[in-house]
Amino acid sequence: MIITTQNILLLGSILLFISIMIGKTGIKLGIPVLLLFLIVGMGFGRDGFGIEFENPVTAQFIGVISLSIILFSGGMDTNITEIKPVIGQGITLATLGVLLTTAFTGGFVYLLASWAFPEAQAPLLGCLLLAAVMSSTDSASVFNILRSKDLNLKHNLRPLLELESGSNDPMAYMLTILLIQIIQSGEFSFGQVLLSFFIQFSVGGIAGYLLGRCAVYTLNHFRILNQSLYQIVLLTFVFFTFSFTEKLQGNGYLAVYIAGLVVGNKKMVHKRSTATFFDGFSWLFQIVMFLTLGLLVNPSELLPVIGIGLLIGIFMIIFARPITVFLCLLPFKNFTTKARVYISWVGLRGAVPIIFATYPLIAGIENSKFIFNIVFFITIISLLVQGTTVSAMARWLKLDSEDETKKEFDVSLP
Repeated sequence: MIITTQNILLLGSILLFISIMIGKTGIKLGIPVLLLFLIVGMGFGRDGFGIEFENPVTAQFIGVISLSIILFSGGMDTNITEIKPVIGQGITLATLGVLLTTAFTGGFVYLLASWAFPEAQAPLLGCLLLAAVMSSTDSASVFNILRSKDLNLKHNLRPLLELESGSNDPMAYMLTILLIQIIQSGEFSFGQVLLSFFIQFSVGGIAGYLLGRCAVYTLNHFRILNQSLYQIVLLTFVFFTFSFTEKLQGNGYLAVYIAGLVVGNKKMVHKRSTATFFDGFSWLFQIVMFLTLGLLVNPSELLPVIGIGLLIGIFMIIFARPITVFLCLLPFKNFTTKARVYISWVGLRGAVPIIFATYPLIAGIENSKFIFNIVFFITIISLLVQGTTVSAMARWLKLDSEDETKKEFDVSLP
């Protein structure tokens, strides 16, 4: 079945309803609901019920819109006083951590392709591109799992993990785009790379802060007749912040996250209803994004990458992520070894790597479909292995607060 303007609402409503119903069951069973949304999308795709969707451009567009809303909503829900003690650690993980993950994983993939899978042998830049796409932890997955479990972690771990996942997408995005450009042009300038990083981060940070303050001032000082329109105005600020920052050569993902932090930590009219609106909207776009990405992949195409995907996924979970975390947090003495182990474990992959994997597809990079399928498979592995054990690992390491173990969670989807 091909998606058309005539059947898109019918198919969309059915998929949304099924996802929400399955999600309720998944929460009770301890399965990450975002993984279930991916599986529903795959089940209704070409290899399942036959919905034809093979448009990475559309999937990328939906992903960009969804991530903008999810990051902004995540920023709004983050208390600035909670992240102040861990800003240094969070920024280090979000920048140096992404670089180290790319280097370690890219080197491993290169050796793996050379020794164990000679038929899949790829140049070093291609291996680094695959690693860069997967180098950031996924904000949607981390926000969703930590908040649905309502974990109350010691040592400021939850603010740190949310700060890292909300702010490390820009570095992974820049590395992905940079490597695609180098592969296409064959040219590399270290000075130009540093300048690009500086512009992306500085413009993204400044634009996000200023536009966040502008949004708060507008909502507080411009009277709008209908209360419901306040949320719509703020939504337009989200999209404007992302697109305007990108026009200025800054990083839109960083800008919307910082704008959300500013809005969420300032006094604002109708703040409670606005927070509720964005929470529901964030859920909607998480479902839409994961369903879309699930429809984009065909399960039969994942079979050839199971072997190499398992090896890369295990390496990232057991070696690359822990080594990166321990190196990045070496200067910071306020974390115990158990806390560092837990930070290493909550290196969840999700929708962001899959969205970033569409960029090589659209750019026509050699073996881009192979890269996409590996990234998708590793995302499933990460959500299955790490996503289902976030609470159990916290209890095992004795990092959950005492009262948390006495609670029985019954979280429902909105």
